[in-house]
Amino acid sequence: MTAAQALADVSWLHDVPRATLDDLAAEALLHRVPPGSLVFEQAETPVFAQFLLSGSVELLGVRGHLETLVELVRPVDLIIPAAVVGGQPYLMRARIHEEAHLLLIRAETFRQMMASDPALCRAVLGCLAAQFRRQVRVAKNLKLRSAEERVGCYLVALLPRDDSAADFKLPMEKRLIASQLGMTRETFSRALAGMAKFGLRIIGDTVQVEDADTARARFALDPFIDGGEPIIPLPAGKP
Repeated sequence: MTAAQALADVSWLHDVPRATLDDLAAEALLHRVPPGSLVFEQAETPVFAQFLLSGSVELLGVRGHLETLVELVRPVDLIIPAAVVGGQPYLMRARIHEEAHLLLIRAETFRQMMASDPALCRAVLGCLAAQFRRQVRVAKNLKLRSAEERVGCYLVALLPRDDSAADFKLPMEKRLIASQLGMTRETFSRALAGMAKFGLRIIGDTVQVEDADTARARFALDPFIDGGEPIIPLPAGKP
């Protein structure tokens, strides 16, 4: 796949003129990055705008030797575009979780193209809006739910959407899930152990679904907290 093809396949860039995408592609690099690799460090000033095309990236808050998972970014998305657009230091560390394919465009070039092409600007604003809304959902989850509710809703969101009761594996290490849910590993482990009475038994990193209906009834998902947040470009204004 070429950089031009990769950009053309990004659904939320479909309103951007092909000429603009070609100009971006001419300045872009495709990069495959293995798990565990550091993408950038907290406090670094962005050199590139980075599109995550596949895989996943951990965004980590850092204080001294401590780090906490703020978000697991999934494709297709820009990695902390607010820092790129503002030319300001990153507030988080980024590390590859699953092998990732990145498309890199020099930050200065990206800002210039945003300034000159309204459709690209609207698309990036849509991306920023979606990321802001995701963080509001996270904040509401942390502030409005108990630890047990956070864990239960996290697991219920992973249940198959059909009526099957198929077991599944946790998508991340328990320490990462715990930090994302704003609790210690010990609190997370206790909450997992308590899920058995609600029809979800956790053995190692496997969730055995014994009674999905009971779990869904106890931990009802909230559409204003749970679920994804699609990237929707801002509509063009009337001439």
